[in-house]
Amino acid sequence: METAYLLLGTNLGDRAHNLASAHRLLNEIGTIKALSPVYITAAWGRTDQPDFYNQAIEISTKLEPAELLKSIKSIEIRTGRTNIIRWGPRILDIDILFYGDFIIETENLVIPHPRMHERRFALIPLHDICPKLIHPVSGKTITELLESCTDALPVRPADY
Repeated sequence: METAYLLLGTNLGDRAHNLASAHRLLNEIGTIKALSPVYITAAWGRTDQPDFYNQAIEISTKLEPAELLKSIKSIEIRTGRTNIIRWGPRILDIDILFYGDFIIETENLVIPHPRMHERRFALIPLHDICPKLIHPVSGKTITELLESCTDALPVRPADY
């Protein structure tokens, strides 16, 4: 079993339902060990779209990184994701932030997530569940990454 940290994002349809569906389906590929609170975050990259619900998840899984990615993409499709526009609106997006302390760089998969340290919408929920986790490339904790993050987009707790 390996520990992975994932970031869920949704900004189309019933966002709370989309996250609940993701939780149910993620339990088919591992065991959810921790869930951050849900945050409402402004869209990053393409700003002309609805705000996102974002949540970090710690999951324990037997799947290898490439298998985990394949399963996550299947979950996105099963929950209704159809079009993939970079930084565009979506029913569900699941990113692998960390997989153990692995460092992976392939054409289809980069772990740790290469832009996580630039995005408060990823760091804030991740900080809620693992503030002392050390980024295997930078050597910094999630707390340190959050403190040095220059992203100014609003991230606020969801109140649904």
